[in-house]
Amino acid sequence: MQPALTLSVTDQSPMRRGESPAEALRDTVRLAQAVERLGYARYWVAEHHNTGTYAGSSPEILAGQILAATGRIRVGSGGVMLSHYSALKVAEQFRVLESFYPGRVDLGVGRAPGSDQATMLALAYPKRPADIETFPQQVADLIGYLHGGLQPDHPFAAVKAQPGPPPESAPEVWLLGSSDYSANLAAYLGLPFAFADFFGNTGKHGPAVAEIYRRNFRPSALCPAPRVNVTAQVVCAPTEEEARFVASSRNLSRARRMIEAQTGERLQGLVPPEEASRAELPGAAADYAAQFTSGYLDGDPAQVKRALLDLAERYETADVGIVTIAYRLEDRVRSYELVAREFGLQRPAVPA
Repeated sequence: MQPALTLSVTDQSPMRRGESPAEALRDTVRLAQAVERLGYARYWVAEHHNTGTYAGSSPEILAGQILAATGRIRVGSGGVMLSHYSALKVAEQFRVLESFYPGRVDLGVGRAPGSDQATMLALAYPKRPADIETFPQQVADLIGYLHGGLQPDHPFAAVKAQPGPPPESAPEVWLLGSSDYSANLAAYLGLPFAFADFFGNTGKHGPAVAEIYRRNFRPSALCPAPRVNVTAQVVCAPTEEEARFVASSRNLSRARRMIEAQTGERLQGLVPPEEASRAELPGAAADYAAQFTSGYLDGDPAQVKRALLDLAERYETADVGIVTIAYRLEDRVRSYELVAREFGLQRPAVPA
């Protein structure tokens, strides 16, 4: 008997060539409304800076817009790049969201910069960027501020995050990552762990990272037992051929980012699959594209279902997230709809 999966969505607010970032952000809200109607459990939004590809630079604000436009689905960050910010400020942002939408807010945090090195410096300027070695302390402080209790010997133990007193419910904190560093930190702090298989080149070591997390996990009041989420890159269409056609926009955009990094040329947004499917890449970019697409789960509904079930089995979890990037919003919605139908997701009994 196949396991029942909990399916969720992570959205990176991809931009189309020639459109404004505002339209990409509005698409993110529309997509959230669509997947809520389809029965998905969570909807997370990402953080990227100084990119012509993704519009989502402020997940806390975008999450508020999505929460206001939906009625049931859990919404959160996938994730806030905590090393750029004050733990107190992030805690207060998400406590405000929780005050308006109790029991529906997730706070996923990551250690990566979500940007290039120059942008990382700009996010801190004129101060110096935070020492990445302080990240574990930041996560511990974030939990303390969210739950109204830093350690008594903490230099800011008297500082209380607002709005206070602590809400009856608090945002659910997840640690995000693609390495054993994040897995070990999540295990040590007793937090749920979300692994980024959707990068396309992390799947070979991902199951081992998840096992490290489970083996080293220390139960906490926030998470008494290990919880692993794995998120994959997926494009689903009625046929495998059509899925690969739709996915060509995403694949070309990813390959061109390597060219951008090498040349400094700034490339803007996804191109239509009619153009992307005919594009020819130089040798190194073509090899790079073949490497990351080998970890993507594109195909018809039966193929995608088998691939997601295999992914869940390899990571020993029933909690699976999906990232779907396509040029047209209707192709993204259709992909999630086909997956929901194949897995028999239950739509909400009462419209959100």
